Amino acid sequence: MTHSRNDAAAAATPPMIKFLDLAAQQQRLGPALRARIDAVLAHGAYIMGPEVIELEHALARYCGAAHCVGVSSGTDALQIAMMAEGIGPGDAVFLPAFTYTATAEVPLLLGATPVFVDIDPATFQIDPAHLEARITNIRQAGRLRPRALIGVDLFGQPAPWPALNDIAQRHDLFTLDDCAQSFGAVLDNIRLGRAAHATATSFFPSKPLGAYGDGGALFTDDANRAALYRSLRTHGEGTTRYDVQRIGMNGRLDTIQAAVLLAKLEVFDAELARREAIACAYDAGLADAVTIPARVAQSQSAWAIYPILFADQAARSAAQARMQAQGVPSAIYYPKPLHHQPAYAHAHDGTALPVSEAIATRILALPIHPDLTDAHIERVIAAVAQGR
Repeated sequence: MTHSRNDAAAAATPPMIKFLDLAAQQQRLGPALRARIDAVLAHGAYIMGPEVIELEHALARYCGAAHCVGVSSGTDALQIAMMAEGIGPGDAVFLPAFTYTATAEVPLLLGATPVFVDIDPATFQIDPAHLEARITNIRQAGRLRPRALIGVDLFGQPAPWPALNDIAQRHDLFTLDDCAQSFGAVLDNIRLGRAAHATATSFFPSKPLGAYGDGGALFTDDANRAALYRSLRTHGEGTTRYDVQRIGMNGRLDTIQAAVLLAKLEVFDAELARREAIACAYDAGLADAVTIPARVAQSQSAWAIYPILFADQAARSAAQARMQAQGVPSAIYYPKPLHHQPAYAHAHDGTALPVSEAIATRILALPIHPDLTDAHIERVIAAVAQGR
């Protein structure tokens, strides 16, 4: 019996490693997940059920915040926090150019103007020195009021919050921590959740703590802000459902998603430890082949993403092709900085952001999730390092 050339090629290709393996996690956590979901099905409180309150208390304890408010997504968390501050037309909201679109679209949806700031070339976090310069320039131009700063904890690592808070205090800015990729990360021995006036996170399935659909949360130590967040997430309600105190939105966290998150929270620390072990293995195996991620000082990453840098775009493209042929997936976060996206062209003032632009051409993300085996890790390292 003879085999076609295509059959031989298929047989020679190793099975593809999964960039994210929720199926393996579900199998590992199956009984706990089913028990939690079955409890919701039994009581039938699908909207704002008891699991939502239980999760809010558990998450607040986890990161040490006084208040947690569950919401429908990380994007809605950002929007609710900014609505609560009355941010809108004429306001400048400073944020990094190198992040996901949700960070910038929310200010625009509220009528404010996102002001893009460049990043640190080593950590990819917002650059405090450039932030200071951007605030000064905006204030001198006089067209916008400097109003808020969104610091993004990118890829699992904390933003430089001590420096950011110092700048924000001097310029009287509301600070919002976009912790969508970094819930569970630690800065100066304190878990993220209290670094800013408010912290927004996401439970999108790919996050280190992910639901089986959309979900998010807001954290704050301010009781008045927390009460306002709870009102805004339920159409601006007051003390009763039909007491409408303000314009709000439908931003509630689904009870079944809260149940899933409660089950996953039980193993979250163990999964973070596995992500850290994988990152350390990549560091050791790839340091001579590519630029491995620098660590933010005095921090522990949640490792939502493990980013490496190549010399240039051509080297990255060659590596991606080589990796794909060996069954090793990769992803580019982000192929364009936000100020180069068509949706934001009208909002950007033309300021050059060379670091964000250069990093976008060189960066590549490797698989990093708690169900990667040691054999998978060795294959990833071998495929990346082969081209050095």
